[in-house]
Parts: sequence; structure tokens; C-alpha cells
Amino acid sequence: MQTLLKWITILLPVLLSVAFYTLLERQILAAIQRRQGPNVIGFYGILQAIADGVKLLLKETVIPRSSDKLIFVLSPILTFALALSLWPIIPINYGFVISDFNYGILYIFTISSLSVHSVIMAGWSSNSKYAFLGALRSAAQMISYEVSLGVTLVTIILLSQTLNLTEIVLMQKNLWNCIPLFPMFIIFFICILAETNRHPFDLPEAESELVSGYNVEYAAFGFALFFLAEYSNIIVMCVLITLLFLGGWNPLFSFFFSNLFANLFTLIWKTFFFMVLFVLIRGTLPRYRYDQLMRLGWKIFLPISLFYVIFLASFLILIL
Repeated sequence: MQTLLKWITILLPVLLSVAFYTLLERQILAAIQRRQGPNVIGFYGILQAIADGVKLLLKETVIPRSSDKLIFVLSPILTFALALSLWPIIPINYGFVISDFNYGILYIFTISSLSVHSVIMAGWSSNSKYAFLGALRSAAQMISYEVSLGVTLVTIILLSQTLNLTEIVLMQKNLWNCIPLFPMFIIFFICILAETNRHPFDLPEAESELVSGYNVEYAAFGFALFFLAEYSNIIVMCVLITLLFLGGWNPLFSFFFSNLFANLFTLIWKTFFFMVLFVLIRGTLPRYRYDQLMRLGWKIFLPISLFYVIFLASFLILIL
């Protein structure tokens, strides 16, 4: 019963946050572009996210005649399931986690690597050239940035001497990891932009080139699952960078009053900062070319991250 309550306490706010994050994104983009955002349905358009969800649920599900129907149907379900499977090991306070997994970082890295399979399944099963090109881009993009992403996690493991997310947060009580690992912090943030297929790395779903990329043949509920999975991944990555580099629920100053609600508020405002930053980047930066992304991943991020791992390991050996 206690585990069920934890599931409801964590997953229900996640689903609501995904719905209203889309509203927040549209309002911020409208402010950047000096136009009106959602302002009709509900008070200041606050019910727009619910209206969009109901519309997608009521629309007819269309499956292309020439597609591989089984894989076509399974790929959005797999995408959404993988997105939700990251949340049970995310701690929102000390002891308040569904599964306090000792190998949490490896689990997250594994699940995020598996998500590309569902994208490839969607692109291939659609039997569409646009969708297939988007799937191929996603596979190549994953290889280019996931190596650097893994190396940045190695620096966290070296500094914290643990793979448990709760212990990593507790070790940042006096000094956040973003200070000694500032270059890795920047690289990790840019890599999670690519991980979630967001600007300026939204090449798998580039509207101006591939119509909508790997999910171009999806409508109604299938498209809704891809949509929910994408925004759920954005939120979980924002929480993850907060836990790994910004001290998680640890307040900015140690003399702040600490309890469950204060810690939860601290974690929320740190996460909210990165969620807004995701939207600001989408509204201001142009899309990278594909060769620029490959060069950034292989010729810039990988050498820098490898050098920092060697430097940090050498430094720790000297002082220990």
C-alpha cells in the first residue's frame, strides 16, 4: 500500500506537469515572439492543455496500410513506458523514492539508451521515407552525444564514489558538483538537449526538412504517447541534472530551514529553472546542421570530457 501511494504521489504530478508544461512553453514562446499565446479556453488559457489532450484522445487512430502494424502500434507504447520507467528511482527527498536503487546512474543511462529503439521502430514500421530518415538521424545522433554523456557521468561517479542518486545528493550538502565539475555540467546540459531531441538538436523531427520526422505518420493516441514521452523525458532530465550537479533538494544556504516541504520546494525551483531554459533555447537558437552536431559530439565534447576524467582521476589519486 505504501509503495502504491508513492507511485501515485510521484506519477500523478508528473503527468499533470507534462500537460501544463506544454502550456507554459507556448506562453513563453508567445512572449518571445510578441504574440498572444493560449488565452481562450479557461482562465488565461489554463485549460488549453486539457483540451488538447481530449482532442487527441477523441480523434480517429489511422494506421497506414503499408506499415508494419504490430511494430507501428507498439513503438509509441514502448516510448511512453520507457519514459515513465525512469521516475521510480528519482529521489525527491531523502527516503522519498519508490526504489532506492544502488546503481541508479547505470539504470538511467541504460533506459535512455533504449529509447532510441522505439524511435527506430516507429520510423521503420511507418514505411515512409521521411519517418525513416528521422529514425536514422536519431540513431546516429544518439551515438555521437551518448559517449560524451556517459563520460560526464563517470566524473560524477569518481567524485562521489557511488552510483546511488540519493547518496550523490547527500554528498553535495556543502559543495554542489557544478562548481568542481563546471565543464562537465555544461556538456551534460547540452547533451540532454540532444537526448530529448530539443532545439537546437531536434534533427530527428525537423519540421522544415522531414515534415515531423519519425512520428509523421502517427495521429490521435499514438502521437499523444510520443508527445507525453518527449515532455516527460524533458522533465526527468531537468530533475536529473538538478540531482547530479545542483545538490538536488539541498538548499542554497545550509542555514535554511529543512523539512519535506522546504526540500521539495528547493528541488522544484531548480528543476523549473532548467525547464524554462529548455523553452528559451527553443525560442532563440537556430537548428544545428547535421555535420555540426557530429563535429560537436566527436571533435569537441568527447576530447574535453575524456581529458577532464583523466585530470580528475589524477587529482583524486594525488590527494588521496
